Amino acid sequence: MPDSDVIVLGGGAAGLAAASTARRAGLRVVLVSDGEPGGDCTFNGCVPSKTLLHAAASGMSFGDALARVRRTVSRVAATENDDILRQQGIEVVRGRARFSSARTVSVDGRRMTARRIVIATGARPAVPPIPGLDRVPLLTTESVFDQAEAPGSLAVLGAGAVGCELAQAFARLGVEVTVVETEPGVLPGLDPEASAALSDALTEDGVRLRTGTTARAAGRDGRQVRLDLDDGETVRADRLLVATGRRPDTHDLALNSVGVRTDERDFVLVDRHMATSARGISAAGDVTGLFPHTHGAYAMGRIAVTAGLRRTRRPAFEPSSIPLVVFTEPEVAVVGTAEHDLAGISARAAYLPMTEVDRAITAADPRGFVKLLAGPRRLLGNVGGGRVLGATIVAERAGEMIHEPALAMRTGMFTGRLAQAVHAYPTWSLAIQQTAAQFVGGHAGRVARTIRT
Repeated sequence: MPDSDVIVLGGGAAGLAAASTARRAGLRVVLVSDGEPGGDCTFNGCVPSKTLLHAAASGMSFGDALARVRRTVSRVAATENDDILRQQGIEVVRGRARFSSARTVSVDGRRMTARRIVIATGARPAVPPIPGLDRVPLLTTESVFDQAEAPGSLAVLGAGAVGCELAQAFARLGVEVTVVETEPGVLPGLDPEASAALSDALTEDGVRLRTGTTARAAGRDGRQVRLDLDDGETVRADRLLVATGRRPDTHDLALNSVGVRTDERDFVLVDRHMATSARGISAAGDVTGLFPHTHGAYAMGRIAVTAGLRRTRRPAFEPSSIPLVVFTEPEVAVVGTAEHDLAGISARAAYLPMTEVDRAITAADPRGFVKLLAGPRRLLGNVGGGRVLGATIVAERAGEMIHEPALAMRTGMFTGRLAQAVHAYPTWSLAIQQTAAQFVGGHAGRVARTIRT
């Protein structure tokens, strides 16, 4: 007889969600973690970075900001530690697991068996293969919040969400910041207008952007780190932060021995129900590479367990309607498809600059815009405004505003319903109503335009 019903490998967002879901279903659960429960989000990601951003925006000193980060991390970690999990009936085993068979894992010599196993070991910072980079001191999200004092200058490799958030935070804490990004703009892959808007905001905060160029070598100049760029420029800084993506934490799990397939980057391959190629083994969270954000990991963790318990009506992970937010100032929030990815699709776009939104005017922060994309519904075409395909919002409260379009996508509602819903005045979300109205008659002379592809 198996020792438990479910073994969960990993104590991050996906692992905690899987373990709690299994326990609520009345199953015997073992959670194996080689670190503190909470994982990267609590200790190296969402919690410390958003705390640092808020502290920097409020004018705190570097020391006070980092002290607030430590207090906040401790407070959140206390809600999901070993004792709390055991009180919920979840057995916690500390250590690194390795598969012995499809139903058995070994942790520091202890063998444990279960009917189902969920791989939720997460991911770690990826360091690009730049010549000399392995011989210079560098920071990642695993170490950047441990600094005792502010560096005089900071170079940031990568202008994705993490790079942009930390660049803005450090700049506001008085650090001279330079960001190096291979792609032509910040937030590669998102709407170019959102990229341009955030570039302006970062520049206003004193961040120096070097986009469209690649670091071809790294080295030391005395106590400083040196980056030689392919355009001939050299960037020197007291510290170097690498924010160039993540790699899955799968290297020593012995996945091949039990038939769990991975892709060329070693992310675990799963179907829409989070099942791997090995029967009885699921995977969830960053280790899959599907949606590298905490809320996505929670959703995957729940699905990995629930889908394994059902024969019919099995839940599926649908990332297309899950929003993501970059917590800079202004915030950047997106859901669904971006306009430049709509080639070959009949669609319309509605646009509203925040300069025309009364709440933004009263807040004296009219930066940004709302863009909604909609396409025809099957059989009904554009009746009722069609269906929402995606949204991009740049605004002070974009992270809160994005959930209406996300809900519209998730439920398949008519785009016009967003315009019909009466919104309180003056709120940031009123901009959603005003933008959606452009699909069903117009707003203040603005009407949705046809997207030319």
